[in-house]
Amino acid sequence: MGMVNAPNTVPQKQRFYQQQFAQHVRLWKIGPRSNALIIPYQILLWGTFGSTLYMMGRKVLGYNSWFGKA
Repeated sequence: MGMVNAPNTVPQKQRFYQQQFAQHVRLWKIGPRSNALIIPYQILLWGTFGSTLYMMGRKVLGYNSWFGKA
């Protein structure tokens, strides 16, 4: 593992994050890949929440399965 002769990009990234933060953008929405991570998470989160409420409603009505009257 030798030394890598790569430019230091930390100051540019730091300026970018500080500008975004000054514009009141949430930290988890700043990154370039944030939508690729947040959108599936949101779908999974609200999908499981909705299905839980659906089945709770069916259980209250006396049905024990997802569909039908079984």
